[in-house]
Amino acid sequence: MTDGQLASENGFQVSDIAPDTRPHRCRATLSSAVANLHPGAFSFVMGTGIVSTALYLNGAGTASAALLWVGLAGFAVLLPAYGWGLLHRRERFAAAFLGPVSFAFLTIAIAPNVLAARLVPSGHTAIAEAFLAFGAAVWLLLGYAVPLALITTTRRRPSLDQVDGTWFLWSVGTDSTAVAAASLAHVTSGGLLPAAAVVCWAIALVQYLLVAGIVLARLLVRPLNPGDLMTSLWIFMGAAAISVLAATRLLELPPESLLLPHAILTGWSIVLWSFASWLIPLLLALGAWRHGVQKIPLRYEFGWWNLVFPIGMYGVVTHELGRVTGKTWMTSMGRGEIWVAVGVWAVVVIAMTVTFLRPHVGSGRRGDASTHPHQTHPG
Repeated sequence: MTDGQLASENGFQVSDIAPDTRPHRCRATLSSAVANLHPGAFSFVMGTGIVSTALYLNGAGTASAALLWVGLAGFAVLLPAYGWGLLHRRERFAAAFLGPVSFAFLTIAIAPNVLAARLVPSGHTAIAEAFLAFGAAVWLLLGYAVPLALITTTRRRPSLDQVDGTWFLWSVGTDSTAVAAASLAHVTSGGLLPAAAVVCWAIALVQYLLVAGIVLARLLVRPLNPGDLMTSLWIFMGAAAISVLAATRLLELPPESLLLPHAILTGWSIVLWSFASWLIPLLLALGAWRHGVQKIPLRYEFGWWNLVFPIGMYGVVTHELGRVTGKTWMTSMGRGEIWVAVGVWAVVVIAMTVTFLRPHVGSGRRGDASTHPHQTHPG
């Protein structure tokens, strides 16, 4: 028996009960969204936070502050949502954590570190320290837990096919801790933060090189399905870029406070920035092949946020590397790239909003039509 038949037998019309079911439908939709929360959902906060930093560097203080608030709001919403899912959907979380997308959980550590680095130049040192403490703790936990889970579980596929760009989040998480620690070292005293930042930067460099070898083996050795070529490959470039940002923040600290000489930091920064720049045409060509040649539909998916953070990070590091090395052409190039990142962020936000609202608007209209079954439509 349908709900409509049941309502009629009890003396009610469907139109009488439809408004009362809408709050339940909204709660069910919200519960489903939380239960099916993407492991890398904090990439929204990461992308918004780095674009806020980019706007700050470009002198757009008001727009930067607005995006900072958006990022903070996203963090405040997503953190309890993850907690709810962990408590009420443990099996789903465990399955994701033991699967190939497990590295995406490191966005939980990266997001607060990105926000911490953005809050420092605004003078919110205490809040930045709290974000860094949280991000560093989660990074320390997941930085070991994720590879340990993949190594020890027997459920994983014994194939390179499970490897994708999200594996670079292993090094991004470590570098984000270095960026936040180095940023705070500029406004606090003591030698702990500079030393920790250098150690994290060095660890991240090795992690990046290891993952790059695995991902390249996956791309070059195994046959590639165009549908499997996801936007997460852009993290390949973003991981190199954030390593450069960490190095530029360290280069601004006194040499005696660091465990590495400035020459090494500068040299690796140039190498990694050059490689990140070289990757961009390759990634664009792969995207053109996927959508233009292989005709994969270009429609919004959550993976689009994997574009925002790397593109925003590349603009920021190009500007900052040019500034610390005195290369004005690089600084100018970075300013232009920053506006590209802002445009990409805006497009992704609009696409996400439209995709989210379309089914709800459609169901609302169907509900209105069922409420007025005898209403005629013009034309």
